[in-house]
Amino acid sequence: MMRRRTTLLTGCTALVLALGATACGGGPVSAGGGDKALDGQTVTVAGVWSGSEQKNFQKVLDAFTEKTGAKTQFVSTGDNVSTVVGSKIEGGNAPDVVMVPQVGVLQQFAKKGWLNPLSPAAQKTISADYAPVWKKYGSVDGTLYGLYFKAAHKSTVWYSPEAFTQAGVKPPKSYDELLKAGHTVSDSGLAAFAVAGQDGWTLTDWFENIYLSQAGPEKYDALAAHKLKWSDPSVVEALTTLGKLFKDKQLIAGGQKEALNTDFPGSVEKVFGPKAEAGMVYEGDFVAGVAHDQFGKAIGKDANFFPFPAVGGGTAPVVSGGDAAVVLKDAKNAKAGMKLLEYLATPEAAAVWAKAGGFLSPNKKLDLAQYGDDVTRATAKSLVDAGDTVRFDMSDQAPAAFGGTKGTGEWKLLQDFLRDPSDPKATAAKLEAAAAKAYQD
Repeated sequence: MMRRRTTLLTGCTALVLALGATACGGGPVSAGGGDKALDGQTVTVAGVWSGSEQKNFQKVLDAFTEKTGAKTQFVSTGDNVSTVVGSKIEGGNAPDVVMVPQVGVLQQFAKKGWLNPLSPAAQKTISADYAPVWKKYGSVDGTLYGLYFKAAHKSTVWYSPEAFTQAGVKPPKSYDELLKAGHTVSDSGLAAFAVAGQDGWTLTDWFENIYLSQAGPEKYDALAAHKLKWSDPSVVEALTTLGKLFKDKQLIAGGQKEALNTDFPGSVEKVFGPKAEAGMVYEGDFVAGVAHDQFGKAIGKDANFFPFPAVGGGTAPVVSGGDAAVVLKDAKNAKAGMKLLEYLATPEAAAVWAKAGGFLSPNKKLDLAQYGDDVTRATAKSLVDAGDTVRFDMSDQAPAAFGGTKGTGEWKLLQDFLRDPSDPKATAAKLEAAAAKAYQD
């Protein structure tokens, strides 16, 4: 975010869009080509985005306004989406549309009876233009509630080509090579990694990539559904692997203490800001948006990425995340909100943010030429081409109390593990205790 963070600050460029044009491949949209049928209505949208991410999403909302006449109002919730939206519903002030950054939260909302099923028009577009995996993660008990508008490719390690050239290293192909390259970068004068330990969600992403590669997709799916306990030896093994990095002060910029005081944007700054402190930062494709937008880096030249490497003889992981648009039942303008979702399902809507940067769409009909640089195009293509082999971010599939709430559950326990990674087995036991309680609730 992000997902919470599943996503975060993003890019900017000039944008020209034929707002009145009919969307390709998506069927009828909103008011059908700009007849302003929603004049006088206001759609309220809540989501985690802030900063440039919020500004870029506003461009999409503005395009919807131009097309339909409906005004929009965006409310930034911060990371605790479920808490904020729940309090607004209880207070009789529910937003019309929520951009939900976690599958677990979407499921929670659906089971509480808060969501409207998607309209037939939106469902038709999603069935035609998205891989089935995105429909699966937007559905609860066979009913489709969520449209994944923004996706994240969360198996990318971003690096400074200048730092790699100076150290004489190349992008590694395995986790062991990654640590070895990190030591070489460190020997050349920079720390290897900037780690955003202040944001617990970044640590869950580290764990998930290691676990998917090391333990394999079947165990990943089982752990995500809590059919496998977090005290399982495979979890202890993944934590042990992650702990090799966390406890190595030569590899982490400022050591564990500084990592725990570094948020996601700060971790990108340590690599791509005016005063480089590290050669690499692991996070999703949205790192590019921050590097470009905040620090003026040319993506592909001043900032590049390599795939998160394979761990322990496994295959290289492909972990994704995403923000799903849902319409609340208690919404004052649910009908207009559903028209917004029908619009967001089209490649026309995705193109607005794609041109601005820091964005990936799971929509197969979006022309890759709409993305602003070759690196983003390549990342988007790999995500779409992966189809159903992609595994969705595990913590985003969990109940919010375990996988999506600041200061508690997996976020906090992995921060504690970063602080002291000496006992992976004890950490696994604590994770299981927290997961058991959250899944039971």
